[in-house]
Amino acid sequence: MRRDVFQAIADSTRREILQLLAHQQLNLNAVAANFDISRPAISKHIKILTECGLLVIHQQGRERYCQANLNKLKEVQDWVAQYSAFWDKKLQALNSFLVKEKKNRK
Repeated sequence: MRRDVFQAIADSTRREILQLLAHQQLNLNAVAANFDISRPAISKHIKILTECGLLVIHQQGRERYCQANLNKLKEVQDWVAQYSAFWDKKLQALNSFLVKEKKNRK
């Protein structure tokens, strides 16, 4: 199954995992200890995040450590930026219209 960043961040648990790993790397048990859901459920979320490129797993001895790859979120930032520019343009046009209307009433 093809996955993308948008699928990954669509789930609140996956967003929480990313937040948890944004500034530190943790092993799978330490990640799971922060949630009230089963370890297999956390493993499934971590698998999806890994498939989307948002997490990298490093094997260190017997432990597997998860590290966030937040550079992949740039896809989301770029997508949102398109709409930000659209709304900036629309709000500037509305502001110009309102200023012109205010001048016409005087």
